Amino acid sequence: MWNNISGSIPREIGNITSLKLLLLNGNQLSGSLPEEIGYLSNLDRLQIDQNHISGPIPKSFGNLKRVKHLHMNNNSLSGKIPHELSRLPILFHLLVDNNNLSGYLPPELAELPSLKILQLDNNNFSGSSIPPSYGNISTLLKLSLRNCGLQGSIPDLSKIAHLAYLDLSSNQLKGPLPSYKLSIDMTTIDLSHNFLNGSIPTNFSGFPKLQILSLQHNLLDGSVPSSIWQDINFTGNDTLFLDFENNSLTSIPDAFDPPANVTVLLYGNPVCANAKQSGMVRFCQPQGDKLTSGSSTNSKPNCNPCPTDRPYEYSPMSPIPCLCAIPIVVGYRLKSPGISDFRPYIADFEIDLTSLLHLFVYQLHIDRYIWEAGPRLNMYLKFYPDKSNLFNVSEILRIKSMLAGWEITLSDTFGPYELLNFTLGFYANEIPNTSKSGLSKGAIVGILLGAIAGAGTLSMLVTILIMRRHSRNQVASKRRSLSKFSVKVDGVKYFTFEEMALATSNFSDSTQVGQGGYGKVYKGILEDGTLVAIKRAQEGSLQGSKEFSTEIELLSRLHHRNLVSLVGYCDEQDEQMLVYEFMPNGTLRDHLSATKSKEPLSFAMRLRIALGSARGILYLHSEADPPIFHRDIKASNILLDARFNAKVADFGLSRLAPVPDVEGIVPGHVSTVVKGTPGYLDPEYFLTHKLTDKSDVYSLGVVFLELSTGMRPILHGKNIVREMQPGKHEVVVAKCSLALQA
Repeated sequence: MWNNISGSIPREIGNITSLKLLLLNGNQLSGSLPEEIGYLSNLDRLQIDQNHISGPIPKSFGNLKRVKHLHMNNNSLSGKIPHELSRLPILFHLLVDNNNLSGYLPPELAELPSLKILQLDNNNFSGSSIPPSYGNISTLLKLSLRNCGLQGSIPDLSKIAHLAYLDLSSNQLKGPLPSYKLSIDMTTIDLSHNFLNGSIPTNFSGFPKLQILSLQHNLLDGSVPSSIWQDINFTGNDTLFLDFENNSLTSIPDAFDPPANVTVLLYGNPVCANAKQSGMVRFCQPQGDKLTSGSSTNSKPNCNPCPTDRPYEYSPMSPIPCLCAIPIVVGYRLKSPGISDFRPYIADFEIDLTSLLHLFVYQLHIDRYIWEAGPRLNMYLKFYPDKSNLFNVSEILRIKSMLAGWEITLSDTFGPYELLNFTLGFYANEIPNTSKSGLSKGAIVGILLGAIAGAGTLSMLVTILIMRRHSRNQVASKRRSLSKFSVKVDGVKYFTFEEMALATSNFSDSTQVGQGGYGKVYKGILEDGTLVAIKRAQEGSLQGSKEFSTEIELLSRLHHRNLVSLVGYCDEQDEQMLVYEFMPNGTLRDHLSATKSKEPLSFAMRLRIALGSARGILYLHSEADPPIFHRDIKASNILLDARFNAKVADFGLSRLAPVPDVEGIVPGHVSTVVKGTPGYLDPEYFLTHKLTDKSDVYSLGVVFLELSTGMRPILHGKNIVREMQPGKHEVVVAKCSLALQA
């Protein structure tokens, strides 16, 4: 993408049968599309937009059974849209706008079972009408047929439950405006520059998300509607743009007074003939420009200037005041968004993108954005390190890989995106360049000769090292045999120490995200780009080989959305490490701490966390085979993912529930040494050493008290359970109890 590649696409590309991504957009390619692309049975995404490709769309594209994205806009494609495309079972986005396509619109496209965006703007389907069958594309979110030479009337689109964006402007459509009710998800309705007549019906209201209704340059008459905004809650940046210019509207309701956030344009209508007398002047001015761009400032008040030895700048949203850091700059474009005004959706976009990239929201700053023809939304993004001055190399490569490899899928509201550039800037010299060896022929010959000459010596050294390693590892062999040979590790990967060191930049302090009695926890990026949490045991750790193998054995066979997943483990070089899925929002305890939490959890979030934790424990007690007693339920062992879903973690102290004896009787408890965390321990278990499922329930109850009160289990000699007196916090606790029962 985005090079100066010229010439045509070679037919031989059809031989790469394993190909999933063919991304050639933004080049100087010409010629026609080879039929052989239709042989790529594994193709997921084809992007050839913004080239000079001509000729027809091959009928063989109907064989691309796994393709989800066909982006062929802004070329010179001609001929008809082949009806064979209707055979694509999982096609999401069909973008062929800004070409020279002609003929009729294939009604068969309505058979596409997964289509979300159909964008055919600026083609020449002269004389064609919009097939009524398009009203049956139930999955459609955006229908854009602007300036296509279409005739006839607007078909019934009432069956499209979640249609949000409708653009049929600049055609030759006739007849009245639709009298049926469109989807309540509508953000944009543009029917301007047609020959539509009649009055504006009352059903053009009741759209709580509506941003633009454009009916200008038609033959509409009657009264100006005053109910369109009645169901819109104008808060923050929410606005509504109503363009009724150049019609034949003759009257206006009494006391016509739109809210401040509503712009009404009536220029060119008879109703504006006596604008001064009727107080209509503000509605009868020529159309002004709509919102086209936005920007943010990157500065913090009361901060000393950043050091000038490096290109530092303030991290605008960092929880650390006045943090100077060096960002990564990314050019990013939404190719077919389902909105017309980005401002009310900025926060949603930031949450969506950062959660998909496994980053915190405060690491993203939208420096500026601008609407381009299409309309497409061009953005200039900056990603900042998490609470530090610099990114490590592995984190940069991970982010770049996810964006450039289309490994994330934005919310349907924002549609497909494209990466325009990934600017390393200061980091350019830190990224290894593997494209060139940088070695002369003489150097290569020297290396080869040296390698041959040293082979004998190397062989002797390896033999000595192996003998020494063997004797040193005899002490730890019993421990490693336990984890490598007797542990069930289905679906759990074994990692080498070198892989763990590479994932954490050699266990750099900048990658450390936590520490406990077991050891330190690091944020790591595996070779395939997977983000993980690596728990590394320290020498003399309280958790020994038994707990290590217990956690591997249990988690390898536990699979539930409210239990943290074990990715793998490392057990070599006297090192023990457990590799988990990364939970970007840390522990529940962090969010209950006044010093660590950026903002308090809402009641709804606390309730969802309580329910998730309870479901995870319920799974352990009733669905795991055999059932499991966790034995260390506490707020710091409940982790939160990007969407604040709770997942129970740390099974190092867990015990299997009792199994039936020879007579088939299941004991009611497990007799065991007391282990757990003070403040959470079940008093009965503490006194009797009899562990039951009720012991976990007691501990979970203490967590619920923390959630509802914010108190720690034990603080300054006070125990949270004893402090809970009748009537104290009873409303909050009662709400939690009732919700959990439900």
